[in-house]
Amino acid sequence: MNSNTRTTITLIGSFLIFVVGMFRILTESLVSIPLVVAYLFAITGLIGVIGNFVTLRKKTTKLTSGKS
Repeated sequence: MNSNTRTTITLIGSFLIFVVGMFRILTESLVSIPLVVAYLFAITGLIGVIGNFVTLRKKTTKLTSGKS
């Protein structure tokens, strides 16, 4: 599996974790997830999205500039 593909998959996964946490915080409809867990999902998902986006951006700029 390509490194960019792996980073993209983890970016999508982090985004989905963030969305589930925010959905629970904003709608309060998922009773099975406690509110503390929803905040943890939202915070860690956001950190994951930012970190994976920066990593993916560095990899794509390195590939387009010709460096390996």
